[in-house]
Amino acid sequence: MKIGKIITLLLGLGLLIWSIFHFLAGMYFWALIKVLIGGSLIVISFIKNRYGQIIFGHLAITAGCMLVTAGIYYAPFIHEKIRAAGGVISLRYIFGMPLFWGFFSIFGGFCAIYHGFCKCVRREWKNK
Repeated sequence: MKIGKIITLLLGLGLLIWSIFHFLAGMYFWALIKVLIGGSLIVISFIKNRYGQIIFGHLAITAGCMLVTAGIYYAPFIHEKIRAAGGVISLRYIFGMPLFWGFFSIFGGFCAIYHGFCKCVRREWKNK
């Protein structure tokens, strides 16, 4: 197994373990997102063709849309929290909120789908 596949497998397992914590804490929405992405990363690590990346890309876009929707719903809550902190926005608010990770996941899904169709995956560059 290549090092990239091992890293993908470890990331997927890490997300699944983290989702167990969120299930136990009662955060079912966040656990579902982590199960979707972690499970698809594990599947990608064992599939040798491009279909795993394409399916992962679609799941990442779906999870990203769910996170963006949740981020929009949480926007008033976040606004009140920032106002209570004196109007100071920290990196914790940016990197810890679902709106950021939603856009990150959507664009990562686009990248995975594009990579699933690139010539290096289809091995067309060897034919010339």
